[in-house]
Amino acid sequence: GVEVGPQPQGVVRADTLDKMRKIIKHGLDFVQLFNEGREFPPCTIEVFKIMEKVDYPRNKNDEVIAIIHPKLQDQDWQPLNNGDPLFLTLDGEVIAYKEDCTVYPTFINEAAYYEKKQAFVKTVKIKLTAKHIRSLVL
Repeated sequence: GVEVGPQPQGVVRADTLDKMRKIIKHGLDFVQLFNEGREFPPCTIEVFKIMEKVDYPRNKNDEVIAIIHPKLQDQDWQPLNNGDPLFLTLDGEVIAYKEDCTVYPTFINEAAYYEKKQAFVKTVKIKLTAKHIRSLVL
């Protein structure tokens, strides 16, 4: 599966649709070339590994007591460092990120995840290395 976004539910964005088409085309081109016996050299890519789902701050009655901080909103895949703002309480208090390692939040304030108690997902950047590959054409 391929998910390209973010985009609001029930909305079709031309730029997002274009990105998805390009990704699918590259995937199909790879499959065709692989099936034709083309050899692909070793490569290394950076990816984001999901580490933890983060909920909104809640009170003892399980009610949300803070919203995504404006400086975090729309910053998917951007580095989040110790001291950076995460949430803003309804009283105006800033709740900051308090960890030593840099993470890359994504799915920030996505409507589809609100009922799942997910304000965003923490990811870390890692490198994956693939050896060369080639199909055995019969």
